[in-house]
Amino acid sequence: MRKVILYVLAALLLVGAFFGARAIIDSKEQPETKIQKTVKTVFVDTVQNTTVPITIPASGNLVAKQRVELFAEVQGVFRYSSEPFKTGQRYRKGQTLIKIDAQEYAATVQSAKSDLYNQIIAIMPDLRLDYPEVFPKWQEYLNSFDINSTVPPLPEATSEKERFFINGRGINTAYFNIKNLEQRLVKYRIVAPFDGVLTEALVTEGTLIRNGQKLGEFIDPEVYELQVALAKEYADLLEVGEKVQLTNNKGTETYQGSVSRVNARIDQATQTVSVFIEVTDASLKEGMYLQADLAAKEETNAILIDRSLVNDRNEIFVVKDSTLRTLAVDPVYFSDKKAVIKGVPNGEVILSRTVSGAYDGMLVKIANASGTTTDPTKQESSNTTSPSSTTTENQ
Repeated sequence: MRKVILYVLAALLLVGAFFGARAIIDSKEQPETKIQKTVKTVFVDTVQNTTVPITIPASGNLVAKQRVELFAEVQGVFRYSSEPFKTGQRYRKGQTLIKIDAQEYAATVQSAKSDLYNQIIAIMPDLRLDYPEVFPKWQEYLNSFDINSTVPPLPEATSEKERFFINGRGINTAYFNIKNLEQRLVKYRIVAPFDGVLTEALVTEGTLIRNGQKLGEFIDPEVYELQVALAKEYADLLEVGEKVQLTNNKGTETYQGSVSRVNARIDQATQTVSVFIEVTDASLKEGMYLQADLAAKEETNAILIDRSLVNDRNEIFVVKDSTLRTLAVDPVYFSDKKAVIKGVPNGEVILSRTVSGAYDGMLVKIANASGTTTDPTKQESSNTTSPSSTTTENQ
């Protein structure tokens, strides 16, 4: 009997605990789940279409407009230079850059001149007897003949008989052979074609120079050219003489240049046209990297905005009734950071800064010029007073 009573009490205790727990659970109210809607703050501009100048950026390396690569056309030992033949050395026009030892070759030229002199002397008796009328001019030629100077031009024949006689004795052939030797003798001395600087020196005095060997480079450091590649659709918009603003790689220095040449041929691989910009400045050096801003044309009824505001479907976001809406636009030109677009009505309120995760129908609130936000319910008044500094300044 005692065991039965204990079992009954245990069962009653379990049943009571079960119903008590159910009562406690049912009496607790379920909290309502509230969905928090995030309203992002955006910066906007009010559109005012104007005329936007399209400036095309380009870059390249400076090259001296006058530059000469020095090559040897003869062989010999480097004997002399007016100045030390070193990189960075300045030469004036006409000074000797390189003089190669030409004693052996000069002796050959002297020998040829002597042979010509002897040939003319040999025909003088025949000229006195057969052509006495031309004898005086040939006698005068012999008197002025100097074997240590350049051979003077032969007397001009006044008759056909005289011409046949002179040619038959080989006088003309010997004369032109000497002129050929004299021209080659000049190549043993290389002179500066203009005032400039030696930018590369590959030989020194005493070096044996061979035919076809490169000796160095010589440039005029006063005037440089910048070659840039321009898209073919803008090539016809540039004119020779047009001013171009140039800046260095860090943007700390500005130079003024002008278009000197525009290539008439389009590169088939890149579909670009080479444009050459001439620039003069004492601080410039050959090989410097410069960036150029070429004024191509002006686009009317357009605005200039950040390129990041235009998506890959050529759409931008506008704000209407505190909600973002997409608007299809007509992009005219893209640069690295900016975009020129058309098709946006005047007075339209557009985003001036990108919004992360923006989508069509997104609820937003507008920040005014001081950085505070505007109530979405008062957006109409905010649109009329929203800052338009970004768009107007860019234009």
